[in-house]
Amino acid sequence: MTGALQGLKILDFTTLLPGPYATMILADLGADVLRVLAGSRPDATLFLPPIIPGTDMSAAAATLGRGKRSITLNLKDQKAGEIISRLIREYDIILEQFRPGVMEKFGLDYSSLKEINPSLIYCSLTGYGQTGPLRDRAGHDINYLARSGIMSHSGRKNAGPTLMGAQIADVACGAQNAVIAILAAVTHRLITGCGQYLDVAMTDGAVALNALFGAGFLADGTEPVREETILNGGCLYDFYETRDGRHLSFGPLEAVFFNEFCRAINRSDLMPMGVAPEDCGKTKNELCSLFKTKTLNEWINLFSRFDACIEPVMTLNEVVADPQTQARQMIVDVPLPDGKTVRQIANPIKFSKTSPQYRFAGVAAGTHNWEILLELGYSMEEILEFKKTGLFD
Repeated sequence: MTGALQGLKILDFTTLLPGPYATMILADLGADVLRVLAGSRPDATLFLPPIIPGTDMSAAAATLGRGKRSITLNLKDQKAGEIISRLIREYDIILEQFRPGVMEKFGLDYSSLKEINPSLIYCSLTGYGQTGPLRDRAGHDINYLARSGIMSHSGRKNAGPTLMGAQIADVACGAQNAVIAILAAVTHRLITGCGQYLDVAMTDGAVALNALFGAGFLADGTEPVREETILNGGCLYDFYETRDGRHLSFGPLEAVFFNEFCRAINRSDLMPMGVAPEDCGKTKNELCSLFKTKTLNEWINLFSRFDACIEPVMTLNEVVADPQTQARQMIVDVPLPDGKTVRQIANPIKFSKTSPQYRFAGVAAGTHNWEILLELGYSMEEILEFKKTGLFD
């Protein structure tokens, strides 16, 4: 491996989306990631359709497991703790996603494991964090966004908050903050030699996304309201339906781009008012009617000649075929165990020297049981005995 994170070795005790997405990023960038899963409790993403033809692996699991080896251990078994104790002498970064207190029941909490390896970096990723009245409460992306305040000023006045097609709290507030935290702790360890415990909560991350309107609220106490701010529908900045039932995004907040827009539609009378005119409702209704006079492609052709911050709302099929996506190499072919490949979304960061590596797609839980235990110095006889006793279940 020649990635930017070559040499980092991470034990991944996570399932579903946030934790696996975080360790996928780290694996893409060269880290050696080993997933530790329960053989008797498969990750639910395995059953999320579609299944890759010729395999038992879902497309989602094959992506989130990219570049990671996998072992199965029954963490309730004392032998599992002994194996983890050996592993953390080399795999000295842990990411776990259990509810608070679960790893402590297994004897695998930070306090216990740092006695074995004081330089251990241990990251716990949860919905509500290790402290506070909600620490033990279950939740999902929708709940974290709801409690963050974001959804109180997102959506439409007449319909309320709107679901999104991507898990914002899981990925942007959980996975990516976990990656930031781990890499920051690695830098600190390089300087001081000390490991540390990291408490990353997805709700905390979602609260922090209120960077603009949250700052304003804290300054003057004014609550942002749906469709009443410059970025949530309270001005001409919005989505507009076209004649063929498709949609355009309209975002020329600055005068130079708004003036380009006005020139494109031959409405110079709108220029002095800008993107937030006093009669916003009336002007917006005019634009709604205007955009419905042409198809999406007709508008795309027109605005291709103007730098006006107008772009189409694209389907995934269109995104994959888009010359911009292709130029940025955002779709990659990743090897499957049978020698074939599967198309996946690439790591979004471009490096001049240490490009992301896509060594192999996700594998079945426990694929590397024997390989890992042999590397740890266990004999074939010991491994066979482990299998008989159900340690891998």
